[in-house]
Amino acid sequence: MSQRPVFVITGPSGAGKGTLMDRLVARVPGLEVAVSATTRLQRPGEEDGREYWFLSEVDFARRVAAGEFLEHVTYVSGRRYGTLRSEIARILARGHACMLELETRGALTVRDEVPAAVTIFVTAPLQELERRLRARATESDGEIGERLALASRQLEEAGEFDHVVVNDDIDRATEELAALVEQALEPVSP
Repeated sequence: MSQRPVFVITGPSGAGKGTLMDRLVARVPGLEVAVSATTRLQRPGEEDGREYWFLSEVDFARRVAAGEFLEHVTYVSGRRYGTLRSEIARILARGHACMLELETRGALTVRDEVPAAVTIFVTAPLQELERRLRARATESDGEIGERLALASRQLEEAGEFDHVVVNDDIDRATEELAALVEQALEPVSP
């Protein structure tokens, strides 16, 4: 039996990756989102193992040294995020297909490490990305500018991924993404 695909969703901030992933999980049976690990503090209402696996800096570093992460990143804030190999194994052991939401570097690492990885770059026109970021009202103008500059650099990398989905219309993008996922999940005939 061939290994279930591991779907890797990436793209710039504001592209709608989370919304598309929520729609996919509701639509495609047996598709499960991997829970990332982080060193950021747990917020009120969050549950360990649901939003994130909350790890101390020491535990995170120990796990990195032990090779327990498939990929990991440290942001300018000093907070670390990553995908534990055990999380993917847990999902695959349940007979489900795993879906990851990663920044582009992490997505390329998974592409190179996991033979069954299907990488999907989700984007939107830059003007739409800016509108969505401003509508969130969670970042300053300077942070939005930084995110848009990063988005421009990320768009240059889109060709590194198996598929590119332009999320300029949520219903159309959902259909396109669902078709890609469902095709990859179809059993291969002998």
